[in-house]
Amino acid sequence: MDMTNAQRLILSNQYYLMSQLTPENEAKYRRLQTIVERGYGLQMRELDKDFGCLPEEACRNIIDYMEMHHALQESYKMLDDASQSQVEPRRLQFLGFDAATESQQVHYVRFLTEEEGLYPQFDKSEHQFNSQVPMQDKYQRMLQTWRNCPRQYHLSSSEITQILSA
Repeated sequence: MDMTNAQRLILSNQYYLMSQLTPENEAKYRRLQTIVERGYGLQMRELDKDFGCLPEEACRNIIDYMEMHHALQESYKMLDDASQSQVEPRRLQFLGFDAATESQQVHYVRFLTEEEGLYPQFDKSEHQFNSQVPMQDKYQRMLQTWRNCPRQYHLSSSEITQILSA
């Protein structure tokens, strides 16, 4: 993270104020204040986690992935019992993204569900949309298959299985 001295001073002052306002996090903010004031390059990269950037296209893709899972779940509910038995219901759950390698995506999903109130039917489970394995490529393949279906919100059991297996 490249910053001018003026920007570093402003951020340092902000961390100082935060340490005063939230005593339970004082050590964390004092550490960050020291890193910013002294310009420790390696540790400054930690700030990128707090000040991430998710481009508009990436946001739209994540919403598409979530909408696809919504369509899968709703289509499953419309199937008769015989057709439902061909699909494992737990596979319909939206798992989220890997917090270690896709942290910005995890945070965006949490923002959409918690702050924006979207997709309340998605089970957050104890992992809070941290799939613990990279999912971006899998979701992209699933999305391609879903988009090729003629009735995206009224899928058959074979279409659901096809999407899940992509």
